[in-house]
Amino acid sequence: MIIAVAQEGSSVSEHFGHCQSFALFDSSTGKWSITDNPGHQPGSLPKYLHDLKADVVIAGGMGARAQELMRQYGIQVVVGAHGLVPNVVESFLKGTLQSTGETCSHHEHQHECGGSCHD
Repeated sequence: MIIAVAQEGSSVSEHFGHCQSFALFDSSTGKWSITDNPGHQPGSLPKYLHDLKADVVIAGGMGARAQELMRQYGIQVVVGAHGLVPNVVESFLKGTLQSTGETCSHHEHQHECGGSCHD
């Protein structure tokens, strides 16, 4: 299983589409890799992560369109995560990390993501 985590530094990014990079964890090998965010173009990141063989994407916030596109690619979405990336992945693998299911949009949830965490 490949788990992709939107990150800023060593923490989960609150802004999926505008994150600095993606931490990729391969649960079958225990190996980590990092890939830079190739840039935010609406709808492009779900395909990008699908091409990287991601099975799961974890982020603080993500727009409804991005979540839907992820599901169309067969990628599980976990939103509402926060903390250090390795700790969040460990929680996911233990089954203790639960998605809030919430979506961020430009006009909603500005208190959580400044209005800029969208697909």
